[in-house]
Amino acid sequence: MKIFKKILLVILTLILILVLALVVYYLYSKPTYEGAQKLKNIQKETTVYFDDFGVPHIYASSQKDAMTALGYVHAQDRLWQMELLRRIAPGRLSEMFGSKLLKTDQFFAGLGIDENSEKAITKLDKNSEGYELAMAYIDGINQYMEEGKTPIEFQILGLKKDKFTLKDVYNIFGYMSFSFAMAQKTDPLLTDIRNKLGLEYLKDFGLDGSFGKTQIKNFDGKAIDYSEISKSVASLLDNSPVPAFIGSNSWVIAPQKTKNGKVIFANDPHIAFSQPCTWYEAHIVVPDYEIYGYYLAGTPFPLLAHNRDYAYGLTMFENDDLDMFQEEDNPNNKNQYKSANGFQNYTIRKETIKVKDSSDVVLEVRETQHGPIMNDLLEGIKGTKPVAMSWIYTQQNNQILEAVYSLSHSKNLDSFRKGVSLIAAPGLNIMYGDAKGNIAWNTSGKLYKLDKSVNSNFILNGTNGIDDRKKFQDFSINPHAINPSWNYIYSANNQPEAVDGYLYPGYYLPQDRAKRISSLLQPKNNWTKKEVGEMLNDNTSSITPSIATNLISALDSKAFSSSEKQAISILKKWNGSNNLKDIAPTIYQKWIYNYLKNTFQDELGETDFNMLLSTHIVKQIIEPQSRNESSIWWDDVATKNKKETRTEILNKSFHEAISALENQLGKEVDSWTWNRVHTLEHQHPLGQVAALRSVFNVGPFEVPGSTEVINNLFFNFTNAGEYQVKGGPSTRRVIDFSDIENSMSILPTGQSGNPFSKHYNDQAEMYNTGKFRKMKLNKEEIIKTSTKLVFIPK
Repeated sequence: MKIFKKILLVILTLILILVLALVVYYLYSKPTYEGAQKLKNIQKETTVYFDDFGVPHIYASSQKDAMTALGYVHAQDRLWQMELLRRIAPGRLSEMFGSKLLKTDQFFAGLGIDENSEKAITKLDKNSEGYELAMAYIDGINQYMEEGKTPIEFQILGLKKDKFTLKDVYNIFGYMSFSFAMAQKTDPLLTDIRNKLGLEYLKDFGLDGSFGKTQIKNFDGKAIDYSEISKSVASLLDNSPVPAFIGSNSWVIAPQKTKNGKVIFANDPHIAFSQPCTWYEAHIVVPDYEIYGYYLAGTPFPLLAHNRDYAYGLTMFENDDLDMFQEEDNPNNKNQYKSANGFQNYTIRKETIKVKDSSDVVLEVRETQHGPIMNDLLEGIKGTKPVAMSWIYTQQNNQILEAVYSLSHSKNLDSFRKGVSLIAAPGLNIMYGDAKGNIAWNTSGKLYKLDKSVNSNFILNGTNGIDDRKKFQDFSINPHAINPSWNYIYSANNQPEAVDGYLYPGYYLPQDRAKRISSLLQPKNNWTKKEVGEMLNDNTSSITPSIATNLISALDSKAFSSSEKQAISILKKWNGSNNLKDIAPTIYQKWIYNYLKNTFQDELGETDFNMLLSTHIVKQIIEPQSRNESSIWWDDVATKNKKETRTEILNKSFHEAISALENQLGKEVDSWTWNRVHTLEHQHPLGQVAALRSVFNVGPFEVPGSTEVINNLFFNFTNAGEYQVKGGPSTRRVIDFSDIENSMSILPTGQSGNPFSKHYNDQAEMYNTGKFRKMKLNKEEIIKTSTKLVFIPK
């Protein structure tokens, strides 16, 4: 008995020691939000107030001091995220995660973003303010690396802390730019459909821009399996631990349409969800400058921001700035490829990829005049003719640092537009509003026209000298609207009107969000901040009820089950809302999935069908194709001596949908609420390990919203009928120039990327329920609600 007691005492003592150790580690690992800290390379004492949501308000005597402090506090909350983001473009994720990310590293290393960054830096004016402020920010990051606490992710993965560099900043912007592009997923798939099935099968795809009904108005031989390219790129991006940019909403209302007679600005960029979330908020105040900005991890200037004078934000333009070219090898010399001017030598570039717990991998990248050969970078396309990727970002002069500096330091609308003009890629809708009453929609990107014979939706001919002939346009004719007579501007990734009779090709999203936004904005002339915030959380589609009505019209109701009758009754009454307790969206989305599967999968096969589901094109197809009685896709090619009709496919899909929902959710149709199937979990890369999931992930949550409503919480279709949200608004912001100090915002999870910080997930519930918090500008209010960290010159 005594021995048992001694053993028990030892065990309890060990448990107590372990608990105490964990408590000490937890307290040690939390970010430092108050006290005093010595900092090198600042001239005067700099004070940082962390408000009640962890946002730093930096008060300094100069911008340079403020930027050094910003780098330090940004690293304190987001060093792990900075490390992750800076590694993807140069192909350095395998150093962290091992060989499972080798394919991703090979692809990105081959794109040449890292080399492009190096070239861009050599052209920088080292005496410019933008350069000096960027270097001060980087200095702050590196000082935290030297003296600050090591993030738990570094310790788990055994990472060393290497100094941050300016090339890391450029590489982060480069990855962001690539994640905006859609051609790499879409063009190869469309080429495959054309080559294997024929052009007749593409009539329903609206490649001529005819589906873009709600357009943004301006104012002033043998088939090669190209779909392997689409599949490989999509797989790499889907499995990447770094989120991709997807879409966005933004609108700016002129004084004539607001209750208080001042501009109201709204923006919610749509990005794949991750934890930490994308943006880090910070407010800088110095004697001659103030900005409240949203920063990507590891970047010195904000992509979204406002102050007392102006506000700006962005959405994806969705223009086509990436083309793929079918090249042709010299049959007598494998080191050469064919061009319009004869055979030329491939440029050979070698990249060494370090792999954790394994030997280095040397990648040999061949490049033509168009760009790197995808066959060398992606699995599944070996042995086919070489396909090169031509991307504006790596081919044009890269001035991204100068551009983002300029956007955040503009004096007026004209200087702001000059900053926009510096961005060759990615294509962005950059929205603007100011205290003087100006509103503007500007598009960035080096736009170009191709020969009339060229359709950029397909892989192009790299040898004829015609398909690659680009006529670049001056920035002045980029689609834009400045103070339009209708007194509002908006963007929902929809297609702009033609410029000079030319519809710029792209991968625009359907009119759903655009139509809803314009239908709400147009009739009302007394908008308030509160109402704009409610509009950002709108869950109603203007399009889906009409699609549902169209689908119902094809049904034969003679043999309906009681569940089917009830489902139809619910759909007929549906106004398009996607709220938690709505039943209609559960029925609608399952029916849509089965309709798409029964319509397209027989011709495409399972792999290419799933690829089609991942593109923007499928969203454009649904409304017009589902109405088209004569569509070639209705026939099921797997059935012999029979030609299926629209009516047969839609009836079959409906019966299958209701049967599947009964099996999944039970026989009671009234219980098929949207919250049971539409969920969100913010995933950290380490949260994939079951034991670490509760520590690093945030959620899961039942959430409203849906694909292509304003509250665009989007998902991938699966046969299981569970809609796990992949991405959505990365922030929601409303800036009211009549009450600038009470403008409001929200993040999906929290300001900090440190799981031991109270600000790791303290905004999640507010975000899910459509609430906001202040973006504070009033110093007196900030001091009252904040902790205080003072940086003292070292």
